[in-house]
Amino acid sequence: MADRFIWYELMTSDLEAALRFYGAVVGWSAADHENSQPGGMRYVILSAGGRGVGGAMQLTKGMLDGGARPGWVGYIGVDDADAKAKEVEAAGGRILMGPADIPNVGRFAMAADPGGAPFYLLTPTPRADAPPPTPGEAGTVGWHELYAGDGEKAAFAFYQRLFGWETLDEMDMGPMGSYRLFGAGGDRVGGMMDKPRDLAASAWGFYFNVDGVDAAAARIGEAGGEVTMAPHQVPDGSWIVQAADPQGASFALVSRTR
Repeated sequence: MADRFIWYELMTSDLEAALRFYGAVVGWSAADHENSQPGGMRYVILSAGGRGVGGAMQLTKGMLDGGARPGWVGYIGVDDADAKAKEVEAAGGRILMGPADIPNVGRFAMAADPGGAPFYLLTPTPRADAPPPTPGEAGTVGWHELYAGDGEKAAFAFYQRLFGWETLDEMDMGPMGSYRLFGAGGDRVGGMMDKPRDLAASAWGFYFNVDGVDAAAARIGEAGGEVTMAPHQVPDGSWIVQAADPQGASFALVSRTR
């Protein structure tokens, strides 16, 4: 689906441990991608309900030595990765990698918005699509949240120019500024806010759907992760919990029930 998030990728310092953790906490199953080769880069598909949701890969020593750290990055679907990469630069963002082809997947580029938050562009190779997930389906992504290094107003202007996203509502958070709810084609997609001072860098955060937030929060601790913000209810009635996995990658969970 063009101009929306279509894929999510975990880069981690311990792939096997991360797969065990998210399997226990979110319920994903894991299987090697067809491009994985013995002795080469291993790419693992994370699935929910028989449908691929995201991927995971091991950070190499070179990546770690270069400053890479475990984390999640999202892919935004576009009709033409090359053209959109040029638009990113014209709008004040940066292209960090590509555009380039991924065999049997599509053409991609890694970008950063003007505030430094990374994301990917992807023009997927045409294939038979699985039926779309039911909203709130366990294991899928239920919310996208940008902690904007250049302020949420400037960040929104950048993404609106690139993808046509629209403001659905704005909430006053007092000293923390405004929380902008944004959408695409009338559908809610997520929120944007100024980057909190205690956050090291601007980034996108992703909320994975679960059935019951309290039980999921307990699984985080049992599996070796850390709850960084305890379960609480948000204005739309959902319950969320924010956390870090054992390798340090930040993520969040969302549920319609506590």
